[in-house]
Amino acid sequence: MERTDVIVVGGGPSGLMASISAARSGAKVILVDKGDRLGRKLAISGGGRCNVTNNKPLDELIQHIPGNGRFLHSAFNHFNNQDIIEFFENLGIALKEEDNGRMFPVSDKAKTVVESLLGEVRRLGVAIRVNQPVAHLLYEDGSVQGVRFKDGSALYAPAVILATGGKSVPHTGSTGDGYAWAEAAGHSITDLYPTEVPLTSNTYFIREKLLQGLSLRDIRITVWNSKGKKIIEHQGDLLFTHFGLSGPAALRCSQFVVKELKRSGLQTVQVTIDIKPDLSLDELVRDSLRICAQEPKKAIKNVLKHLLPERVIPLLLEQSGIDEGTTYDHIPKQPWQEMCQLIKAFPVKVNGTLSLEEAFVTGGGVNLKEIDPKTMHSKKARGLYFCGEILDVHGYTGGYNITAAFATGYTAGMHAAQQTLHQA
Repeated sequence: MERTDVIVVGGGPSGLMASISAARSGAKVILVDKGDRLGRKLAISGGGRCNVTNNKPLDELIQHIPGNGRFLHSAFNHFNNQDIIEFFENLGIALKEEDNGRMFPVSDKAKTVVESLLGEVRRLGVAIRVNQPVAHLLYEDGSVQGVRFKDGSALYAPAVILATGGKSVPHTGSTGDGYAWAEAAGHSITDLYPTEVPLTSNTYFIREKLLQGLSLRDIRITVWNSKGKKIIEHQGDLLFTHFGLSGPAALRCSQFVVKELKRSGLQTVQVTIDIKPDLSLDELVRDSLRICAQEPKKAIKNVLKHLLPERVIPLLLEQSGIDEGTTYDHIPKQPWQEMCQLIKAFPVKVNGTLSLEEAFVTGGGVNLKEIDPKTMHSKKARGLYFCGEILDVHGYTGGYNITAAFATGYTAGMHAAQQTLHQA
């Protein structure tokens, strides 16, 4: 009968960090993964450059984890973003800070990060078992006993850490296996839904692909509830696609769209795009008229190119009832005001998002009320720990989710090892 101190199931960022933390704390660790290699999601994160954390102050960082970020306070006491930076630098990985606090390896290669983590796992003597899918966890008298593999063999340990991820990006191995194992221990799983995912729309200009491929820089997008109250707004880049809206600003709004659709029971959620967020409505009216006055003989559709992306102009003019060939001397006052209002709040009816499998991050997961935030230990089964995306914790893209994964992984590994060694 094969035994060890700590079993870590899942070789993503949280599982790798949990293995390192447990081994550094003196435990004998075996890391098992159903895939043929570890760190697959890490290898494609940050556009293949791996955004390892975010350098923002902790209170601000937590604000960028709108899915239960406050749960992470205790984990951050053990291992926070500054500790992550120090951890990688101590492994010889030089980091650099880019826009909005995002931290990347100087090499600009995720491979550098993956290899450094795997190197540390091996240096610490962690046994790695790939191509070893788990069938279920073994429980007895309210305590975890180990894992049973699909080939029928078993591995026993007084502590098991589930780092199996969510259901997003399934080709990296995140297929939601851990939820059933958590439920078998008595845990409840909050509703799963896609976050950090493009928005879908059946609005005619989306359906007819009038703006497909148009990229807007530094716009402001706002999500409204059914009573016309603002739910959330984000500023950033936006991309019109053949199915709806993508780009960082749209992705950050996705979880709020999903929740509002569920809450309201309606088919669509109103979203507006402020194409010129740095100008007030009055300033926009004044500036747009001034630009047209400088070339009074030209059709306004040609003059407005100095102010707006060319492809959006015909749509704005059409929706305002202004003829494209109008020149400065014939600009109608009220329709012009309406066009400027459209520029400040261009409406798009959003009917949902792409699927959970196409999302960057899974919303929902193991209910946090059933987990000790100081240790990541289950309140339902002794010796069972959780870390990473299997938890009901999710943030925006930009290094926030991986920070949560590393912090919860480190915390789970340390306490799993302490539990095991204390029992011994």
